Amino acid sequence: MDKKHFALKLIPCRPTFSQDMTPEERAIMMEHITYWKALMDKDKVIVFGPVMDPKGAYGLGVIEAENEEEVKAFIANDPATKINTYEYYPMRAVVKG
Repeated sequence: MDKKHFALKLIPCRPTFSQDMTPEERAIMMEHITYWKALMDKDKVIVFGPVMDPKGAYGLGVIEAENEEEVKAFIANDPATKINTYEYYPMRAVVKG
C-alpha cells in the first residue's frame, strides 16, 4: 500500500502562546514533544516543530499514515489537544526513498 502523507498544523490557543505559556501549559507541550518523538521513532513522523511566523508561531508536522482515521487518532492522543487545536491536510509529499 502506498504511504499517505499529511500536513498537520497545531494552532495555539492564543497568538502569544509561545512567549507566555504557563508552567502547566509548558508541561503539556513537553508531553506533546515526547509523544510526537515516539511516533517519529516508529517512522510515522517525517518532521515536526514550531514555525516561527512573525504573525504568531504555530506547530507543523508532516506524517505518514495509513488513512485519515489514523491521522485523527494521532491527533486525539496528543496531549497538546488539551489546550490547542489542529488542522490537517492530505499532502503529495516527495520524500527521500
